Amino acid sequence: MKDLSFYITNINRALKSIKSDVMANFICTNNKDVVITTTKVTENLNLQTIERYVKNTNNIEMMQVESPRLPQSKSFLKIIGILYLKKDTNKPITVNVVEKIIKDNHIFNNIILASRPRIIKVSPKSDIFIM
Repeated sequence: MKDLSFYITNINRALKSIKSDVMANFICTNNKDVVITTTKVTENLNLQTIERYVKNTNNIEMMQVESPRLPQSKSFLKIIGILYLKKDTNKPITVNVVEKIIKDNHIFNNIILASRPRIIKVSPKSDIFIM
């Protein structure tokens, strides 16, 4: 595989010029993708800077570059302390209520939902495992 450290050096130079504390540490290309890993989760300005550099690179096929995106994974997150039933009703809470709670709570500031939440009812004594 071709040594791509030159690109990492230049990407990091571009990130440093915008005073970013994110650094690129790995790049890999194939016929379909360009993968660049960074030391921290990037913000839009960092993604735009990396995209601008990659699109101006002669050795990377422009068809490989669509738009930068962060990896997404889906995992189970059990949030304790949200009542399953709406106050003073027998109706379960809605997905919109859960999304609003997540949006309004500072604990979830750096979390981006990959899909809509799924609400399930668990009893206090149950221990569930969802795949």
